[in-house]
Amino acid sequence: MNEPMVATDDALKERAVAALTTARARTALLTTCVDDHDLTAQHSPLMSPLVWDLAHIGNQEEQWLLRAVAGRDAMRPEIDSVYDAFEHPRAARPSLPLLSPAESRRYASDVRGRVLDVLASTPLHGSRLTDAAFAFGMIAQHEQQHDETMLITHQLRRGPAALHAPEPPPGSTFGLPAEVLVPAGPFTMGTSTEPWALDNERPAHQRHVAAFHIDTTPVTNGAFQAFIADGGYTDERWWVPEGWDQIRKHDIGAPLFWRPEGGQWLRRRFGVTEPVPEDEPVLHVSWYEADAYARWAGRRLPTETEWEKAARHDPASDRSLRYPWGDADPTPEHANLGQRHLRPAPVGAYPGGASPLGVRQMIGDVWEWTSSDFLPYPGFVAFPYREYSEVFFGGDYKVLRGGSFAVDPVACRGTFRNWDLPVRRQIFSGFRTARDA
Repeated sequence: MNEPMVATDDALKERAVAALTTARARTALLTTCVDDHDLTAQHSPLMSPLVWDLAHIGNQEEQWLLRAVAGRDAMRPEIDSVYDAFEHPRAARPSLPLLSPAESRRYASDVRGRVLDVLASTPLHGSRLTDAAFAFGMIAQHEQQHDETMLITHQLRRGPAALHAPEPPPGSTFGLPAEVLVPAGPFTMGTSTEPWALDNERPAHQRHVAAFHIDTTPVTNGAFQAFIADGGYTDERWWVPEGWDQIRKHDIGAPLFWRPEGGQWLRRRFGVTEPVPEDEPVLHVSWYEADAYARWAGRRLPTETEWEKAARHDPASDRSLRYPWGDADPTPEHANLGQRHLRPAPVGAYPGGASPLGVRQMIGDVWEWTSSDFLPYPGFVAFPYREYSEVFFGGDYKVLRGGSFAVDPVACRGTFRNWDLPVRRQIFSGFRTARDA
């Protein structure tokens, strides 16, 4: 398996500063492109007001980097409860005594200034929190995860477009096989050496996988339209009972944000209504919808283990790579990440991001539902707190892998695990299918 090079403290601090700075620039973009009314409004009961996320980012940074790492006293202890994600469900957060947009910005900025001073003076060894700048990397990932959450809120927000980005590169499936064979055999899943990997990615361990076929690219809008046209949403055969109940109860007949008009499908995307592009990965589907499509197609969703083997295993060297393309950090030639584009790229894009087996677009574009429940790896140890992963383990949550166009590279790697309830559709989720060999 891969052994990352040991970086010096100066290099690690530079990396941490860059990650924190990139995250804060994105937070600023997401919270300055709309007015204070939009920041304080709740655009959906599924999401927090944007201003809650803004101050929560600062509060988590203060708690972990100023208090836990530097041992400093709390700056504003009275707001800890207000911004505790476990104490208050999202639907209830507008009723809390939230900081105003201006106060939230000042607080987050004040915390960041002090954090950069702490980082400059802190030895990056001697404790698990500071080894390899882990706590600083964890907080950069936390902020980017909330930036993705805020981008979801922007998608749910009604009104004219507030965000703009260039189009992604074109794709082509010419010459690409529909599926790839992943040979049977063992591979190393997870990591014990990636310095900023989170607890649920650890430890590295061996898994044996039977041979299977997996889609070369994610399932497209065009392919999903064929499922709709064939009555997929009205045929109980394709749905697990809970999924069938959901679509009947909520009268669901297409991915979220789609609507038929004039003989075609339209979608709403960040304030713009446009025809659904047939060659993009399908987006905003629940696990139930992904699973039903796979059954309709005579296939199934891959397990999480199958997904990771297809993404990381290199048969030539018999080791697991950090990313499908190798061990180098992502670049714009590898994957659609970091909100660089406000949509998935067409399938067949990013040939430089292919895995050794030839599977495409496994990082970026859309989170990919797997068939697996979110469970701990053998030898899992919660760190640095149970509420990041451990409290979510069990059969209620399904695993998503690979990241989306809304994910920053710091919070996305071949071992990164996401999870959500199978009903969720507002997230940037798609899927690919598999079958036994």
